[in-house]
Amino acid sequence: MHRLFLIVVCSFLLRGAVSAQTNETCLGCHADNTLTMEKNGRTVSLFAKDDVLKKSAHAKLSCVTCHAKFDAENIPHKAKIQPVQCQSCHKDFGAKHAFHASVVSTGKDPAEQCKECHGTHDVVSPKVAGSKFSAANVAGFCGTCHAPEQEIYAASVHGTALAGKTENAPNCIKCHSTLMPTTSADSTQAGRKIAQEKMCLACHGKKDTPSGVTAEYVMGYEQSIHAQALKKGNGDAATCINCHGSHEIKKGGDPESPVTKKNIQSTCAQCHTDIAATYATSIHGTALNKGNTQAPACTDCHGEHKILGAKDVNSPVSKLHVSAEVCAPCHNSVKMSEKFGLAKGRNDSYLESYHGLAVRAGETEAANCASCHGVHDILPSSDSRSRINKANLAATCGTCHPGANDNFTQGAVHVSTSAPTDSGLVYFVSNMYIMLIIVTIGGMLLHNVLDFVKKSRRRLTHRRHGPEHDDEIGHSLYVRMTLGERLQHGTLALSFITLVFTGFALRYPDAFWVQPIRNLSPMMFEIRGILHRTAAVILVVVSLYHIYYVLFVPRGKQLIRDLFPKVQDAWDAIGVAKFNLGLSAEKPLLDRFSYIEKAEYWALIWGTIVMSVTGVILWLDNTFLGLLGKEWWDVSRTIHYYEAWLAALSILVWHFYFIIFNPDIYPMNLAWIRGTISEEEMYDEHPLELQRLQEEEERKRREDEK
Repeated sequence: MHRLFLIVVCSFLLRGAVSAQTNETCLGCHADNTLTMEKNGRTVSLFAKDDVLKKSAHAKLSCVTCHAKFDAENIPHKAKIQPVQCQSCHKDFGAKHAFHASVVSTGKDPAEQCKECHGTHDVVSPKVAGSKFSAANVAGFCGTCHAPEQEIYAASVHGTALAGKTENAPNCIKCHSTLMPTTSADSTQAGRKIAQEKMCLACHGKKDTPSGVTAEYVMGYEQSIHAQALKKGNGDAATCINCHGSHEIKKGGDPESPVTKKNIQSTCAQCHTDIAATYATSIHGTALNKGNTQAPACTDCHGEHKILGAKDVNSPVSKLHVSAEVCAPCHNSVKMSEKFGLAKGRNDSYLESYHGLAVRAGETEAANCASCHGVHDILPSSDSRSRINKANLAATCGTCHPGANDNFTQGAVHVSTSAPTDSGLVYFVSNMYIMLIIVTIGGMLLHNVLDFVKKSRRRLTHRRHGPEHDDEIGHSLYVRMTLGERLQHGTLALSFITLVFTGFALRYPDAFWVQPIRNLSPMMFEIRGILHRTAAVILVVVSLYHIYYVLFVPRGKQLIRDLFPKVQDAWDAIGVAKFNLGLSAEKPLLDRFSYIEKAEYWALIWGTIVMSVTGVILWLDNTFLGLLGKEWWDVSRTIHYYEAWLAALSILVWHFYFIIFNPDIYPMNLAWIRGTISEEEMYDEHPLELQRLQEEEERKRREDEK
């Protein structure tokens, strides 16, 4: 009866308001909380609360805006009520709600779905603070349907940031309005992953990244091998979510994070299964699995976001960088060596080796740490499976040196000239050469300083008071070097200088004068090697010709006779020293070649032989490593290096002084260019020869007069 009465009253009220249906008119009936109807066998409330309507996002709309085409005179209004059509106003609802695939499907009334989340009369804008769709509350509301995901999200770094009211902390809508897990503008897996990447970088790629690291570091992913693979359509390539997770994202330092040290191996294994299995059995993987967090994991070597391919020259694991940037930080660390009993100085000895020098100079094919020790399968030498186990060394060397035999393994692998424990023989040879260089070059310096001081004083006296001798000196020129001898000297000098520069360019690839040359072209290392070997061949050829010259050519025979050491040379050296020290007033009279030229000539002969022999051994490394063994090959290399220093310093200190800086001939003795020297130079440097030549001229003159 009550319901019938209400219908009659409503009918009476509505009859006068057909032309102007207002909310008050509708609420005349629907404000009754007992008003119901039967629908599909169930009772449905028709109650509408006025204060709820006034607080909703639709407060300015009338009831009939949504409940359209009602006949107010008919009570009830219709036998079959037309559902509210939200899309009549919200035409872009499909695009905005693409994260719910069912919203845009045709299997269910969209309005019914709208009501499931937004409500009916109590629709509140997400912009209203405290609403269920506000940034702070939306995650909790989504959890009414997605409870497991919401629970995981709440414990994540994003969820805790949201709970802590961190500005711009991501919530469900912020991510899923951009990222559509079930639908996407790009239907391919790679396309969807690229969308995921862009979504993450929208926050983490900003200048003030919320993760505490630089945006440049995060954006490094864009250059990674993973990102490049995605762009080429590889849907299996990893994105942020593959490594960090989705709802469960945690900070890298969190023990439960998939990118923390103890978990990164499993994370990478999702794609790199075989590599991860190999790494797990390595010395590094074993140590990490035992809880040693200082053992290197995947990201310690390969990097984190900017992971580059091993063949990329900018990658830390590329052939050019792996030794210095990946292995050295741990194996060159005193702290790490002491803590874990690692062998000390291994990186330094590698850098001193030919392999290390070649890599530092830009050679990509030279062996690095990984070439011998392996990559993911690194094992201690005591392990029979290790590449550096004694039984496997020949095979390991053979990967670069075809035909390597057991002699290749005879001797220490890591050899340092300063460590007697590595190779006592190499250590002995290097120290003997250092002493020889110090004594020889030191003696040369002392000799030349005394000579320079004495001659400089004599020259100053000459300028102020005239010449110290009354002998009249003519202006004749005397042949010092024939054209053939000058060509020999010039070829020798050019090849020697080339050898010095190209040899030390290998030994000191980071020197200030080498780097600009290296930067000219990636081929400079190969060019350096070609120049060095070419100059070596020229040096040997001109040396062989010189042997022919002194053995078979008359002037050459006389040259070698004049250069042969005599007892008088020792007395001359003592006499010059006494004269320069002021202990004697008379300077010994020197002949065509004094002890100065003789010492230099025979040192050159000795040095050429030593450098040629050791150079051939180094050049034909495979052959001589197989014949001599590695230790003697290392000895040859050590001799070659220190002999180069001895030769270069001798030329600089001894030869250059007497042909350039000697006060009696400064700025240069031109005999090596013109072939002649002046009578004054002969008088000062070779008075006995001058006397003999003058006597010979006088004898010939007298014979001609007869």
